[in-house]
Amino acid sequence: MSRAAGNLFPDDASRALLARATQGDSNAVEQLLQQHLPGLRAYIRLKAGATLLARESSSDLAQSVCREVIENAGRFRYDGEGAFRKWLFTTALRKIADRYEYYGAKKRAMAREQTTGGDDAVLEACRGFYTPSHHAAAREDLKKLEACFQALDEDKREVVLLSRMVGLSHSQIAEEMGKSEVAVRKLLSRALGELAERMEA
Repeated sequence: MSRAAGNLFPDDASRALLARATQGDSNAVEQLLQQHLPGLRAYIRLKAGATLLARESSSDLAQSVCREVIENAGRFRYDGEGAFRKWLFTTALRKIADRYEYYGAKKRAMAREQTTGGDDAVLEACRGFYTPSHHAAAREDLKKLEACFQALDEDKREVVLLSRMVGLSHSQIAEEMGKSEVAVRKLLSRALGELAERMEA
């Protein structure tokens, strides 16, 4: 699995954590979440969109997702790190949808809570489709990445997230998006190429 999908740890450590988590060890679940937090924050920043992020910070949304995962840890049977990642990002996607529904129903306008720090970690989680040239201006780099990413069409954004953030295989993405595996490979290649061109422009 690519580092773009998040921070990885040795296979033995991963298996040990997953085994402990399966046995209901809340500390193990929290350790797994901590390992994947930068990737989760990056996913939320790229998936949520400006409308939601104008009301809630990506850090708050990520923490809310983590709390939900911990609260429901007993319902999930861990079948490897990939399964854990898919569960985590599926929970995040549902959380984003729920918050959009909430604000749509309530029509509330809240001031955005500015996040402090953490931009380097989010950029590192995006390394699979963008390699930061420096970290001195991490916040500016991240804003540029987000703007370029949002300029992609919906299918291209989705295939990049599923491949580089969630870590799904081409065949799994094909199933998720209702496309052939060949079409997914071509779409991903075009999406990454377009993103790189936008970043270099």
